[in-house]
Amino acid sequence: MKRPVRFILVALLVLTTVTCASSASLTSRINSIVSRKSQKKVNFGIKIIDARTGKSVYSHNADKPLIPASNMKLVVSAAALKELGADYQFTTQIGLLGETLVIIGHGDPLLGDIQTLTKNNLSKDHVIKEIIQALKQKGVTRIKDIIVDSGFFEDNRIHPSWPRDQLNKEHACEVSGLNYNGNCIRITTTRRGGSVAVTTDPKTKYLNITNKVKIINKGSSAVGSYRDLKTPNKITVHGRCRKSAGFRLAIERPAAMFGFLLAEHLADAGIDVRGELLEKHVKTDKRIKIIKTFKTPMHEVLHRCNKDSMALAAESLLKTISAQNSKDNINGNWPHGLSIVAKYLNSLGVNSLDFTLDDARGLSRKNKLTAGAITKVLLDRYNSKDSDIFFDSLAIGGVDGTLRKHFGEKKYKGKVIGKTGFINGVKSLSGQAKTTNGVYLFSILTEHANASTTAAKNDIAKAIIDNK
Repeated sequence: MKRPVRFILVALLVLTTVTCASSASLTSRINSIVSRKSQKKVNFGIKIIDARTGKSVYSHNADKPLIPASNMKLVVSAAALKELGADYQFTTQIGLLGETLVIIGHGDPLLGDIQTLTKNNLSKDHVIKEIIQALKQKGVTRIKDIIVDSGFFEDNRIHPSWPRDQLNKEHACEVSGLNYNGNCIRITTTRRGGSVAVTTDPKTKYLNITNKVKIINKGSSAVGSYRDLKTPNKITVHGRCRKSAGFRLAIERPAAMFGFLLAEHLADAGIDVRGELLEKHVKTDKRIKIIKTFKTPMHEVLHRCNKDSMALAAESLLKTISAQNSKDNINGNWPHGLSIVAKYLNSLGVNSLDFTLDDARGLSRKNKLTAGAITKVLLDRYNSKDSDIFFDSLAIGGVDGTLRKHFGEKKYKGKVIGKTGFINGVKSLSGQAKTTNGVYLFSILTEHANASTTAAKNDIAKAIIDNK
């Protein structure tokens, strides 16, 4: 019996020696990356843990709160998945209240989302076509009023910490209890003879557009827009156009936009609409007869939130956990939702002094997280029953999402699975690295980042995979 015991002890000693040597090698390589001359002024917060044991294999300022940018979406989506469950579905109900058409939103960020529709082989106007078909099946030829109920979320659709000069950008779009087409419209400018035409997709008169685009005969087209902050959806399109150019424009009052757009299509389909477009809370009215329900599963929202870094998906997840934990399931809001996320972090042993939560998409510079806190979230999800659905929602290096153009080398392709983050001066990357030694969970946060910081954080992830 002594020989096998001695053999096991020797094997354990060898394994420990190899592990220590491996850890030392990894530490040396990452330290050299952090110490690069180009990264001299960059603040790094790094934590790497072994997913099997939860033990740290590398740490650098891991307890220092830093701005996470879109890595906030990791924490919010993890908390939402735990709170709502993998089987949760985001719904939008279409009903009739006499001759009034009622649309009741429940925070679905993917209603009419082009990428989701395309993935599911559905047309871009699928939602509106389905509503028209449901009405015609009921023999409806006339609609008096259209009511849009977005009361599932509060009517505060813009976060006070978002840069005011970015509110017309897709990444700063409004968040509503009733969303449609990512709460954006595509603007396209096209040269037609001696003038420039401005068109929208979807086509609608909801916007008041002033065209100040100039024709150029040389150079590249470049167009943009700015909004009149006093008049909703009064947009000036400006820039230069040689052939054609386009961009996504975030619109104001998205629930009203959907109702307005629907009214336009109903008229085209021969359904007479003569009343008003109203925004009010009516979902508790028992007289409403539901004729159509749209459902979006949790996994699709997680994919758009993390894999594609869709801002609206993150905010909808946050406000949904608030609404679902509120009286009457209404008025989902930022403070309440963030308090639920904070409790989730506390349950993982993260001290409240180590984080500040301000929004879900990570656009606010008031957000603060530590790399250590993020790895605790990743470890919690890794050991959960919903591990697959969570990690499947992350971008795959060299394959898809925001990591499609990174880690494309054969050695690394498909082995780094994570969430990127970027706002001015901030870059982040957190997720998992699949190695020959097993899975490692990591978080890399940086402030005062520069043009070469992306390469540095990518090299850190590669070092984990290279480590033997």
